[in-house]
Amino acid sequence: MDFTLSDDHKMIREMVYNFTRKEVMPIIKEHDRNHTYPHELLPKMAALGFLGVCLPVRYGGAGMDYLALGILSEGLEYGDSSVRETIAVHLGLHALPIFQWGTDKQKEEFLPPLATGEKIACFGLTEPDAGSDVAGMKSHARKDGDDYLVSGEKMWITLSNVADRFLVFAKTDPAQGANGITAFILERGWKGLTTGSIEGKMGVHASNTGWVSMDEVRVPASHVLGEVGEGFKIAMSALDNARYGVAAGAVGVIRACLDESMAYAKQRKTFGRPIAEYQLVQQMLANMQQSLDMGELLVWKAGWLKNQGIRNTRETSMAKWFCTEAANRAANDAVQIHGAYGYSDEYNVERHLRNTKSACIYEGISQIHQLMQASYALGERKDRAMRCEMPAYDADVWLAE
Repeated sequence: MDFTLSDDHKMIREMVYNFTRKEVMPIIKEHDRNHTYPHELLPKMAALGFLGVCLPVRYGGAGMDYLALGILSEGLEYGDSSVRETIAVHLGLHALPIFQWGTDKQKEEFLPPLATGEKIACFGLTEPDAGSDVAGMKSHARKDGDDYLVSGEKMWITLSNVADRFLVFAKTDPAQGANGITAFILERGWKGLTTGSIEGKMGVHASNTGWVSMDEVRVPASHVLGEVGEGFKIAMSALDNARYGVAAGAVGVIRACLDESMAYAKQRKTFGRPIAEYQLVQQMLANMQQSLDMGELLVWKAGWLKNQGIRNTRETSMAKWFCTEAANRAANDAVQIHGAYGYSDEYNVERHLRNTKSACIYEGISQIHQLMQASYALGERKDRAMRCEMPAYDADVWLAE
């Protein structure tokens, strides 16, 4: 088993960390303080191919693999969670499901504007009364001629006020429960579609989070993703992509906390000695390093499985669960190492602590993933093949014009 990164992977890692240090870190603190979304980063990310990093070149993407997506997510969240969230939602939760489940016509129409940043997209699954219980959603759609009329409310939607397109889920046959959910692609500006922002969040202040309201939005049949009734499967496969990005991003946070804590511990002195010489500080640093190594391996395993086209729900869930909890612990220890300064936004670790808490909640709270892992271990949960599996990575195909 070879853990050596390819030249392409090394290239994307150098590129994203340079981008984060040059473009993200100088501006993100002010955006976090002001609770404003960093719109100015979108064209720069698009120009570097980040918005379509693992989409084939024929659809406007960079033609790289899913491991490259993990490396990109890690590097962006080294700077701030809000920037990585853009990739997870726009690409992982919206573009990749279209690539996996869409018709050839849908791929040709919808993917190029997403890959190039001409359009920004989001994902609407969670509702005010339906989070982990997806089948409990109240959004519904009824057939009206060749169209569907979609109504409902979506809550805690990242990029709700930024997105041009929305992948939303609604029940077309409520009597069928999860099997009666269908996926729809909506466009901003359609009558009956409105969005707003949620204020007062604990963290990820530089991310746009809000709600989406749909009041009999007329959706043509050409904007139904997959088959009618396949919405639950589409949503779950999309979450495998997003959870992978969340896990990889959490590794970036751990790396940031370790780097900043080591630098601070070496220069901060108490009783005439750098605090890096104290064993309790060293213990916290060692724990961060352990979490970094373990988390990276879990992410790489999930990325490798994705590249092979192998279902990776269990492995991605494990990576998301472990990495986000480890990132939260690392950020908490980083604040402790920084002492009173760690409680101030003069240093980045305070922001990382606030942000990492959200990662333990979205894309399935830690307790849901814990239950999932127990079900797998007990043999109670087995993943079935879907009608459309995520395509295995093939460089010859992905890079073809």
